[in-house]
Amino acid sequence: MTTTDLETAVRELVDQRDVLDALLRFGAGQDLQDEELFRSAFAEDAILDFSQPAETFGATITPMKGIEEIAVIMTTLEPLRTTHTVTNPRIDVTGDTAQLFALVEAQHVRRDDPTRHLLLKNVYWVDLSRAGSRWVIDVMTIHNVWHDGDPTVLFG
Repeated sequence: MTTTDLETAVRELVDQRDVLDALLRFGAGQDLQDEELFRSAFAEDAILDFSQPAETFGATITPMKGIEEIAVIMTTLEPLRTTHTVTNPRIDVTGDTAQLFALVEAQHVRRDDPTRHLLLKNVYWVDLSRAGSRWVIDVMTIHNVWHDGDPTVLFG
């Protein structure tokens, strides 16, 4: 392996780690109730589409457009404790853009009644771009695979 090959391989690994970090900032921002961390995951004009999981529970949610609209999630989650576990990431980086597929298990528990919860197992499809020294989410589409618990925990 030449020095150039090694440098290329290291750059690819760093890009993959940093792409995944955008999704981890999204989840950890919610779990830690850290809005700055949450916002850092997204481009200013990002789109987050949670419509399919919402439809599963009889709710209608149009895709959220722009970081200000997406950040409302933080207010919605205030009465809840959440944990997001990310697994099976598949990352394809092409220059300054990337696509990420991952499974995310999202647990939502009422702070005022910990016996009420909603567990979601979702597939995330994410388009990202390089923004300076970090990667940010441009489009995130979430599809629910299965769930357990009380949908009213999240969908009133």
